[in-house]
Amino acid sequence: MADPQALQALTSHDWLGLIHPVLMILFVYPVVGATIRLGILAREKRLKINPIADTVPVEHAQHGAWVTGGVLVAVLIGLGHSLWSSHPLGLVVTGSAVMFSFGRLLATRMVWQRFLWAVAAAGGLLLLGLQPAVERFSDVPWSPVFWQSHFWMGMLLTTLLLSSTALQPLIGHSVKARRIHISSNLLVALLLAMQAISGTRNLLLH
Repeated sequence: MADPQALQALTSHDWLGLIHPVLMILFVYPVVGATIRLGILAREKRLKINPIADTVPVEHAQHGAWVTGGVLVAVLIGLGHSLWSSHPLGLVVTGSAVMFSFGRLLATRMVWQRFLWAVAAAGGLLLLGLQPAVERFSDVPWSPVFWQSHFWMGMLLTTLLLSSTALQPLIGHSVKARRIHISSNLLVALLLAMQAISGTRNLLLH
């Protein structure tokens, strides 16, 4: 049974820690569902199975960008919960650089430049995440605990989303790009499920 008195003990820092999962549940996961549905419709249009509106592929790409942006914000909030008391200035500067890089990724049409901005955004998150205050379980890839880390699975998820967003201009014109896009996003779907489980586990452990 939950103790009502425990509510009085929750600090503003504790409430900040809840923003990350709430944002994922209320925004990211529903938009992921819409993005998948639009992706299926876009494929049906390309194969001339379903004569849907020409705007659907564009909406699919826009929803994908919203998913990536939502995950970036959620990750920064999660890292902020760990780093605000020890590295507030570094958090603000690096977090701003991450969001600036993502903005430039969306604004740039050259694919190689988009990948550079994606690397910059992922690098900023990694720089923040490698601080000692961030819980990672293990930094050794051949350790079983490493593959149970909410942080490292989240980094892989975010990197795949950034890569998919960077690749977007090629997807409509290249079969190879579409295959890469589909394969990576199947892994994204699996990681989203695993993140939901590991994130809930971490809340229970704390």
